[in-house]
Amino acid sequence: MTQSVSPFSLADRVALVTGANTGLGAALAEGLAAAGADIVAVGRSDPAATANAVRALGRRLHWVRADLGDRPDYPAIVAEAVAGLGSADILVNNAGIIRRSDALEFSEADWDAVLEVNLKACFFLSQAFARHVLGAGRGGKIINIASMLSFQGGIRVASYTASKSGVAGLTRLLANEWAAQRINVNAIAPGYFATNNTEALRSDEQRNAEILRRIPAGRWGDPRELQGAAVFLASAASDYVHGAILPVDGGWLAR
Repeated sequence: MTQSVSPFSLADRVALVTGANTGLGAALAEGLAAAGADIVAVGRSDPAATANAVRALGRRLHWVRADLGDRPDYPAIVAEAVAGLGSADILVNNAGIIRRSDALEFSEADWDAVLEVNLKACFFLSQAFARHVLGAGRGGKIINIASMLSFQGGIRVASYTASKSGVAGLTRLLANEWAAQRINVNAIAPGYFATNNTEALRSDEQRNAEILRRIPAGRWGDPRELQGAAVFLASAASDYVHGAILPVDGGWLAR
């Protein structure tokens, strides 16, 4: 009797994950590896801990060193990924930075830095990835990491809000253009997760209390709780899902 393959299996797939050295990116890489994918970690910092976790799962990890905030050669990143692990089937645009300041005081430097990493790199790495998979005659999966601030305004994070609103728009635009070519472009919108990016909020007693009161689940998210959504959007289970933005937020947006 032939055993059927799970539609959630990522066996023999290679996933590029930006910012996989820590936080949400590390958890996403581990979740994809647990489903069978090999990982290309794209970023400027050595993802040693993530590599150990991925290899413990029996999968490979290849590091492509690139600073997404310094106008990298995006096609070269994809080419190096393919050279390292033989393929590129999934792209997770996770890398992101944040700058906090009142809008009246917000600097142009902080605006440009955030938009460069969070939005520009998301678009041009997606473009390079799409060109590769179409040139190879097959489809692919792109997962962008959006935010609650793709839906809301937030406070004191002007460039972050602009960038994540842009990520939501890009997700829909690229889905419109590439769905017929078998490239699925979707996004995950994490709620409030315990990561380096949210340390300032968690350390602020008043803001932390305000946030927890708003979350129906009553707690900050664990980065591992994003893994199921990522595996779904990376796998054949989501082949007819295009342009979706999936909140994983403990019920924040339902409040």
